[in-house]
Amino acid sequence: MPHPTLYVARLLPAPVMTAITERFQLTSSPHVEPPRRTDLLDGFRQATAAICTLTEHLDAEVLDAAPSLRVVANYAVGYNNIDLDAARSRGVIVTNTPDVLTEATADLTWALLFAVARRVAEGDHFMRAGTWGGWEPTQMLGADVFGKTLGIMGMGRIGRAVAERARGFTMPVLYWSRRPVPVPGPDNQCLWAPFEEVLARADFLSLHVPLTPETHHLMSAGALRQMRPTAFLINTSRGSVVDEGALVDALTEGRLAGAGLDVYEREPELHPALLRLPQVVVLPHLGSATLSTRVRMGMMCIENIQAVLEGRPALNRVV
Repeated sequence: MPHPTLYVARLLPAPVMTAITERFQLTSSPHVEPPRRTDLLDGFRQATAAICTLTEHLDAEVLDAAPSLRVVANYAVGYNNIDLDAARSRGVIVTNTPDVLTEATADLTWALLFAVARRVAEGDHFMRAGTWGGWEPTQMLGADVFGKTLGIMGMGRIGRAVAERARGFTMPVLYWSRRPVPVPGPDNQCLWAPFEEVLARADFLSLHVPLTPETHHLMSAGALRQMRPTAFLINTSRGSVVDEGALVDALTEGRLAGAGLDVYEREPELHPALLRLPQVVVLPHLGSATLSTRVRMGMMCIENIQAVLEGRPALNRVV
């Protein structure tokens, strides 16, 4: 029997592509860069299934171009790039990749936290410039991490993983979510608090909410004004959770000590001022970027697609 037809929007890690070519017939060859809109539509036309990433916006037009489409596997936990109502009304199943990228993203959150607190990127640039003259008592003084208060906005899988790591640094954790949730560890180490209280008390504020209409610009100019001037903002969730212009203003005016960012409001564009601020560490959306994690994400997409095409329930169905 012929293999099912599959559209893959972006080139995935080699082990995933090998598994794909063994089990599916590709409607087009994927590339590293995002597909153009016309290429996206062409790729979908003959597809019975698709693997897409957050850079592809799947709206009614794209779904209408694919009359045989049965399932879209999103190569991400989030799925704000897909019109779920349009998919539902056309009988297209949408899946995502939860759990597999939790630990990698939590690790990167802590990498950013330490980088901004201890001025790691600044120090690296300073050394590479060849201008270091030796140890000085007042050189590149940073902020303590041990024992400081960690604020977390959003206590889902990744938020909980970030909170778990805080125990190793004896950091009390205050978190905000729509409701209190069970969190591993001592009861007094991780406490739910109102949104405004978390803003006011956090020395480090880490964002882990999904992007929804309610969380768009959750960190508004008003929210940022409630943070301590000695506090640091870390974002590994979605760029539009933060009003990037308001963040630049807060950093420029000294109302915030620094920021560690892996995601941006208009990816791949950055607010130009972010690149000029030495107290900001910027990464190119590396949250899940370990080889093993990205391979597992791809294999999960394949498993979801095969389940749907074989008439079984999808492992990670969104709609």
